[in-house]
Amino acid sequence: MGRFADKVVAITGAGGGIGRSHALAFAREGARVVVNDWARTRDGVEESDNSAQSVVDEIHQLGGTAVANINSVADAQGASAIIKFATESYGRIDIVINNAGILRDRTIKKMTPDEWSMVLDVHLTGSFLVLQAASRQMIEQADGGVIINTTSTSGLLGNFGQANYGAAKSGIAGLTRVAALELARHNIRVNAIAPLAKTRMTGELDGVAEGLLPEYVSPLVMYLASPTAEKVTGRVFGVWGNRIHEYYYISSAGVQKEGETPWTIEEIAEQWETITARPVPETTLGLI
Repeated sequence: MGRFADKVVAITGAGGGIGRSHALAFAREGARVVVNDWARTRDGVEESDNSAQSVVDEIHQLGGTAVANINSVADAQGASAIIKFATESYGRIDIVINNAGILRDRTIKKMTPDEWSMVLDVHLTGSFLVLQAASRQMIEQADGGVIINTTSTSGLLGNFGQANYGAAKSGIAGLTRVAALELARHNIRVNAIAPLAKTRMTGELDGVAEGLLPEYVSPLVMYLASPTAEKVTGRVFGVWGNRIHEYYYISSAGVQKEGETPWTIEEIAEQWETITARPVPETTLGLI
């Protein structure tokens, strides 16, 4: 039957790359899959082939169950339509993977407002809108669920020429943490992954090795979606090939100034090395 037999999984941006890998992996384990893809090129402008249907065809050839959906995640109507389509197709929604994305790389001084907003609309706003629609449906079903977002090292660590993408991906990490806190009482778990893989999105980047295939990412997603990870929520994991790690927000020990007078510039300068000293485990503020 498979580990995810009878589970309904909706995956955005699943027409290729990492999303396609997720869709095929869940289908092989018995899930009923909604393959969402906006049918656009990686910059989100020109129409491309109906890649969602192509992935659905692949799943059918494997003997799996899947339907295609081409709604955009970037507006509330489209995001809600994805979840409505899933419930109309299969009666419910159990797992949602926010994976849709586009790129409009440019340095800050050259980036246009449209290039900024379009990337945030798809990545950050899209993740929020799909998460919102999915969580409402899961709460109505009253038996929990799983939402997995996709962030990036560009947002967690930074990357030249990706102010829009980095800001969106950093926001997704924050969204993940807040959503996990709010939805815990409904037994809905929310985590995020920061994958590195050779796909259409990263095909022109020399720093991404050819051997970093999307298929290395999907096992972590399936683990996070499974009952085995029932206590894992509000966290961000990196996956680069066969290397899996976790990202943390941490604080240095810092310096507490005695008395009630504010710091002076000179005092801060004198204490700078101590203020910024390497953190120790006791100062960890919590997992992202």
